[in-house]
Amino acid sequence: MAETAPADRACFLLRVRPELMGEYVERHRAVWPEMLKALEETGWRNYSLFLGEDGLLVGYVECDDFLAVQERMNAHPINERWQTEMAPFFTADASTPLSGLLRLREVFNLEDQLARL
Repeated sequence: MAETAPADRACFLLRVRPELMGEYVERHRAVWPEMLKALEETGWRNYSLFLGEDGLLVGYVECDDFLAVQERMNAHPINERWQTEMAPFFTADASTPLSGLLRLREVFNLEDQLARL
């Protein structure tokens, strides 16, 4: 059986404006079907967002290459519309959600270390 390359696991941070957190959550309860399909088509897998009480938004995604999936998403026709809709939810340091994200470095993964045992 051929080994597959491990997925690129990306964790990133953004900041949602505290006064808009409720609406942000509501918008994500029913993301546009065409946006969901675009994420899938461009390679986003196991994608989750977590929102803290202070507006800290933590994103997690698995993909083949994080920079490549961002580029494919940026080129997708639905993305500009979604980014325009979402931009007001984020603090001033993010003109668009993806432009303001801070990617975190992974320093531990249980499955990776178990696989090395």
